Amino acid sequence: MNILLKYLILLLVSMVPLIELRGAIPIGTGMGLPWQTTLIVSIIGNCLPVPVILFCVKAVLKWMRGCSIKLFSKISNAMYEKAEKNRSKIEKYAAWGLFVFVAIPLPGTGAWTGALVAALFDMSKKHAFISIFAGVAAAGLIMTVGSQLVKFIIELF
Repeated sequence: MNILLKYLILLLVSMVPLIELRGAIPIGTGMGLPWQTTLIVSIIGNCLPVPVILFCVKAVLKWMRGCSIKLFSKISNAMYEKAEKNRSKIEKYAAWGLFVFVAIPLPGTGAWTGALVAALFDMSKKHAFISIFAGVAAAGLIMTVGSQLVKFIIELF
């Protein structure tokens, strides 16, 4: 497979919600790409959707809330309810809490969810983006170390 195609796949996978760079880095490792470029491309890909989410998600959720399609309104209402339930925790820790939340490499704790939370609570877009970027970088480092460790162990046998 062409090297540019591998990096394009890596970039696109890192942009997918729930998979994000947590899935892209092991894929890049499995494709035999160098860890340094795998990490950089995955961070870039994971962060590309963040500004769009920060600037547009509230309008989309508002439209979904008023939409005649019940599934859309249920999803939107559920997101608002979950956000409200956790409002005190999120507002207490603000940018640091957002960083830690995004940095934990578990499904549902990535850049997409972090940007959604930041937008729902009207956090400063600049501070939110910095926190999310730093969290993505930290999660990327954790995933890179883990992937390289698994690769090393597999190569022993």
